[in-house]
Amino acid sequence: MIGRRAFLKAIGLGLTSISALALYSGLIEPFMRLNTTRYRLTPKGWPEGLKLRLVVLADIHACNPWMPVERVSRLCDYANSLGGDAILLLGDYLSGMRLVTEHISPEQTAKALSGLRAPLGVHAILGNHDWWEDPEAQRLRLPEPAIRKALEAVGIPVLSNRAVRLEKDGKPFWITGLEDQLAYQKGYDAEGLDDLPATLAQVTDDAPVILMAHEPDIFPKVPERVALTLSGHTHGGQINLFGWRPIVPSDYGQRYAYGHIVEGERDLIVSGGLGCSILPIRFLSPPEVLIVELG
Repeated sequence: MIGRRAFLKAIGLGLTSISALALYSGLIEPFMRLNTTRYRLTPKGWPEGLKLRLVVLADIHACNPWMPVERVSRLCDYANSLGGDAILLLGDYLSGMRLVTEHISPEQTAKALSGLRAPLGVHAILGNHDWWEDPEAQRLRLPEPAIRKALEAVGIPVLSNRAVRLEKDGKPFWITGLEDQLAYQKGYDAEGLDDLPATLAQVTDDAPVILMAHEPDIFPKVPERVALTLSGHTHGGQINLFGWRPIVPSDYGQRYAYGHIVEGERDLIVSGGLGCSILPIRFLSPPEVLIVELG
């Protein structure tokens, strides 16, 4: 039989462990850690001699006190220091959390992001919260939310079902971006504005295609013509119990939760993102900036 002293000691150790876990997941990991995650790959059919370095930011979720504009600006300075040929933004600049002291406006968020610089430009898409946190866009079913106007006003193009052709060292490639797949809320469901066929129809040659899609759930429909798909949205689950992520906002569960996924000869990279959703906690899924080196 366990003695009274041993029992009280066990209770004390348990409470200490819970307190330490809460401190780590609620303060240290989400706000004091930042991973730089590097991927190096050569997709099928990638042109010989084309070396491309992409810096990727996802799921910023600007809000006070968790992701203030000062922190966004510091993240931008860090992203600039990584030497990317282009910087890609995968959406969800606005926060939908209720445990905040202040929601940051689209204009303030865009101003903080305006410091991003790369030789081949900064290219953005929108995420579901960029739509959901715009009541007027939801109510009137507007064709674009306020954050898109704010980003474009500071010189950051938003690729809403659009493709742009770029070149590095005389070798062309395409950056394409889908509009969000969950743009309009409809009760417990959502209606997307994404149009993958129309987006890829704008690609007019055989140069490689990089697709930005906020939610990874589009990936089963992405053809092999696309060299690489980049997504965010899942936050890596935010809570990672040693490989099992209990909450992943995807119809495919764990399949597209995080990291480099290869299906057939198609490549998908899902970022763990930078901010938080629902609750300001992360566990074994720290904020991250991606460096993707192709070729």
